[in-house]
Amino acid sequence: MTSIHADKTKDMSPDERRALLRVLKERFEKNMHRHTGLVWDDVQKKLAAKTDILWSLKQMEDTGGEPDVVGYDDQTGEYVICDCSAESPKGRRNVCYDDAALQSRKRHKPTNSAVGMATAMGIELLTEQEYRELQKLEPFDTKTSSWIKTPTAIRELGGALFCDCRFNTVFVYHNGAESYYGARGFRGSLRV
Repeated sequence: MTSIHADKTKDMSPDERRALLRVLKERFEKNMHRHTGLVWDDVQKKLAAKTDILWSLKQMEDTGGEPDVVGYDDQTGEYVICDCSAESPKGRRNVCYDDAALQSRKRHKPTNSAVGMATAMGIELLTEQEYRELQKLEPFDTKTSSWIKTPTAIRELGGALFCDCRFNTVFVYHNGAESYYGARGFRGSLRV
C-alpha cells in the first residue's frame, strides 16, 4: 500500500505536473461519457493555478484511483473530479473507516484508515448520493467495495457504511468501523 502522510511536502516539479496533466488529459479524452459537454482546456486552466489540487490528484493517481472529471457544479463554478478506477483503488484497500476505529483495534491493526488517508491526500470520501451518481456513468466496484462518508448518528454507534455494485444495482451496507478487508477501500473526490 502506498504510504500517505499529512506532513508530506506538496511540492511537485514542473516535469511531474506536466506528466500528471498529460495522463489526466488522455483519460479525460478517452472517457467523454463521464463529462459530456465539458472541455479539457477549461479544466486544465483551473488545475494549472492550483498546485495543492495537482498534488492531491497525484496522490489519487499514485494509489490507483485513476481520477477523472465527472461533472461541473453550475452554482460554484467548480469541476468535480472523482476516482474512476474500475475497482476500489488498490493503494487504498485494507483500511478501517476512520482514525478512532483504527485506535480502537487491539490486534491486527491496519496501517491506515479511509478518513485518515483521504484527509492526508486532500480529498473527501464520497457520500452515498455521490457514489450513486458515479455509478450512473458506468459500473464501478463490481468485485470490490468502497467506504463512504457515514452519517454521524451511525458512526457514534460504532458503525460505518460502504457500497458496491452487483447485479447492476448499488448496494449500501454497514459494518463495524474498525473492520477492514482486502477488497474494500475508498473512493475520493475533490473540486477545482
